[in-house]
Amino acid sequence: MPLSDQYRALREGAGLIDRSDRGRLLLTGADRRTYLQGLLSNDIASLITGTGCYATYLTAQGRMIADMRTFEMGDALLVDLVGAVAPAVRDRWAEFIFSEDVAIEDLSESTAQLGVYGPRAAQVLGAALSAGSLPGEPAPSVELLEGMPLYGNSRWSLGAAPVFVLRSDDAGVMGFDVVVTSDRQKELEELLRSAGAVDVGAEAALACRVEAGRPLFRVDMFEDTIPLEAGIEDRAISLTKGCYVGQEIIIRVLHRGQGRVARRLVGLSFDPSAAVPSPGERIRTGDREIGAITSAVQSPALGRPIALGYVHRDFVAPGTPVVAAGTNAVVSALPFV
Repeated sequence: MPLSDQYRALREGAGLIDRSDRGRLLLTGADRRTYLQGLLSNDIASLITGTGCYATYLTAQGRMIADMRTFEMGDALLVDLVGAVAPAVRDRWAEFIFSEDVAIEDLSESTAQLGVYGPRAAQVLGAALSAGSLPGEPAPSVELLEGMPLYGNSRWSLGAAPVFVLRSDDAGVMGFDVVVTSDRQKELEELLRSAGAVDVGAEAALACRVEAGRPLFRVDMFEDTIPLEAGIEDRAISLTKGCYVGQEIIIRVLHRGQGRVARRLVGLSFDPSAAVPSPGERIRTGDREIGAITSAVQSPALGRPIALGYVHRDFVAPGTPVVAAGTNAVVSALPFV
């Protein structure tokens, strides 16, 4: 299917996105929320059934180990994170359990995750789950799905298999991630397609993500990144909760340093005739190197190449002219769209 149709599905319909790069940890036990409260940067203890939040897991030096979404399911916490780091995070967390009533299971291999994003995602997902439910089994209504807040979650079924529905804007547009047992993945994919979901490839998904200014861990954020550099503090960090690993550094930067960090993630906008730059290309002003590109794409909405990248803090103002990949560019506010 043409890229333009895939992009249109995300902006106007319902796009089916491959989320096989994601990992999933399940925490059970009465102490699951208070246990993570001391490890993660957001307020996990205050979560109630059907809610969730975005958070980071940091080193003592305030650098990122991982970012993640945590969803309180009522009897467990489901943690969604980059699959490549899930085993290491699971092992780290398990090392810190002493007398707490917590168990951690890595579900990454036994479950699959599909993304359904776009304005019609609720209609498509509701129809797919209705078609796949057993006679007499409830299925979510469109009104219920559309009314779910960001990080809202619910549990349904596909035949006899459990299905977790997670409200999300990870793709740069609102939609849902759906977690199902691995043996039912193909069935769910076909139900979603039959209900109207359009398969969306990596380039169309990248376009929406970059247009939304949404950084991705291990692409735009790395193990040496402080959350404040990536601009995710408003989503990921609670300023009212108790202590967590890395808090001292974050608070010191916010309160003593007035939030000033050495570099910031910004948008870069190029001339419509320019080629799309490659990740890793250096950003310069005059003879001075001031940063590097992390993600770049041809924006269907803007009709020009755009990118995410880090620049020195003296060059973050929108409208600042720079040169990237040998081409003139302008620093842009995020999101682009």
